[in-house]
Order: sequence, then structure tokens, then C-alpha cells
Amino acid sequence: MTVVTDLPQNRRAAAQLRVIVTRRLLPAVEARMSELFDTVLSPDDRPLDRAGLVAAMRNCDVLVPTVTDRIDAGMIAEASDRLGLIANFGAGYEHIDLHAARERKIMVTNTPGVFTDDTADLTMALIISVPRRIGAAVRMLQTGQWQGWGPSGLLGHRLAGKVLGIVGMGRIGQAVAHRARAFGLEVAYHNRHRLPAALENMLGARYVADLDALIAEADILSLHCPAGPESHHLLNARRIASLKPDAYVINTGRGDLIDEEALIAALQQERIGGAGLDVFAHEPAVDQRLLALPNVVAIPHMGSATVEGREASGERVIANIRFWADGHRPPDQVIEGWA
Repeated sequence: MTVVTDLPQNRRAAAQLRVIVTRRLLPAVEARMSELFDTVLSPDDRPLDRAGLVAAMRNCDVLVPTVTDRIDAGMIAEASDRLGLIANFGAGYEHIDLHAARERKIMVTNTPGVFTDDTADLTMALIISVPRRIGAAVRMLQTGQWQGWGPSGLLGHRLAGKVLGIVGMGRIGQAVAHRARAFGLEVAYHNRHRLPAALENMLGARYVADLDALIAEADILSLHCPAGPESHHLLNARRIASLKPDAYVINTGRGDLIDEEALIAALQQERIGGAGLDVFAHEPAVDQRLLALPNVVAIPHMGSATVEGREASGERVIANIRFWADGHRPPDQVIEGWA
């Protein structure tokens, strides 16, 4: 076990650590945190505004934020010297300015891997729902428009034999590929680095080095790459125009991976088959044009929303805090070379 050698001089015993949690967590996790630390919990689960986050960062040793909490360099500059750890609840950390945190010697941790199966399961639910027109069928029932079974009603497309293009072959992408084989999908993928041949064989996945070629080939395109400047609007207007006329876009990654205006235009004009979206460009606001489209299945960022996953993520947060409090490098540190 590596001991961190450059710790803040005002390190406190774990029981004395002031830990501020920005959102409601599961009761078992909150209870455990309250047992171990001087914990301030979120009473109403409302996201903190900028001023509220800065106030928290001025009054704690450990901040426990989530993906809804944007923590930029200016906010980190206003943090108290007391703040030594940002223990993020969730795998993504693009909402935290890592460079600014490192400059202030504030360690950042996350909770990778705990939501892999949950997100992959939900991705498969969308991969099934959109081609089979589940969203349109539910609306038809809810509005009383269904007139009974007919041989030409609500026709969709089968999955078997279709090409599933996966962009981003990390943990979640691989878990989706594993599930997709059971539905007879042909898996092709693009990634910054090609997977080892043994793993490709196990997943039945074919590497496509050219992202544009993969997008043009895919019957179903599923996005699983991390958010960041390089992936912003990765699926832009030009690439959307290159999709097959009956292709489907699935996004359970981040909203800014897609140029949402270009996607809406393509869907409205029926230049692509449809979309399954768990994330949106301006969350929590969702463009009402998306919700009005019959060829869209839209759900409210619930890829990780399982009791098991959320409890596991909370336990990882607690473990990271305890390692840090004991003077050891947390297992999920995300700033390389901090110490």
C-alpha cells in the first residue's frame, strides 16, 4: 500500500473530518457516513448552486459531489485550505477541474465500475425499445388510439443480424457487446485503442479504426465514450447525415456527445430511424421537440439508477475517504502523480 507523502498539515482523525454531501444518497450509505465522519447531508436533494458549492468547499475537509455539481477553477480557488479531498459519487469526473484541484493539492477520487452492468442493461433496453417502437406503442395505448391488432400495425425491425456500432469500448461498451451477442447482433466498435485479440474474440467484436466508417455502417449506434473536449459533439451534423436512413442512435453516455439540434432535425425529417436517449445536452432541461417525436424513447438519466449500484458507489466513496484520512492513497484516485 502506497503512503501519500504530501498531505495537508491540518489532516484530522476520521471521526473529526467534516464531510459535506451535496445530494441525497441511499439511507444505508448516509447512515454509515454519519457514523464515521462529521457528515453534513443534503436535506432536500436539491442541487447546490455555485454559491452553495463554494460555501461548502470553504467549510469541509471532504466534499462529496455528483455529476450535477460543476466545480471549476474559480470555485476551487475560493476553497478553504482545509479542503483536501473531493470524493466524487460516480464514475465520471469531467465536471471537476482536475488541473485546478491538483494545483491546490486537493485529491480527487471517483467510483468506477460500480454502474457498468446497470448502464449496460439500460442500454440494451433502449436498443430493444427503439427499433421495436415501444415508445410509440405506449403513447398509442395511453391516448386511446390503439384499435386492436393488425398485420401492418406498429411495424419495427428485428435485432438479429443488424450491426451494433459501439463508440467507446471501455467497461460499459464491453458489457453492452457481451449482452448484444445474445440478441444476434453483429458487434463492431471504435475505440482510441484496439482491444486485445483475445478480448475481441470473447466479445465477438470487430474493430473499425475509422470512426466515420463505423457510423456509416451501423444499423444501431451506441455511444459510450467519456465526455471532454475531444468528444464534444462527436456525433455532429456531418456524421448524423452519414447514418443509414433506418439507423438508430442510442446514448447512455453524456448529452454533449451529440449535436442535439442536428439530431432533432434528422429525426423530425425521418432521415434516421430513431433514437434512444438517457442523457441530454442541457440537463435537467430536455428539448420538448425530442419528447414529441414518435421515433424517440427518452428517459431521465437513469442508467445507474439501481439500489445495488448506488449503494456500491456510496461504499466506494466511504472507502476513498477512509484511505485518505489514514494517510494512504485512495484506491480510486483520478489525478495521476498527485503525490
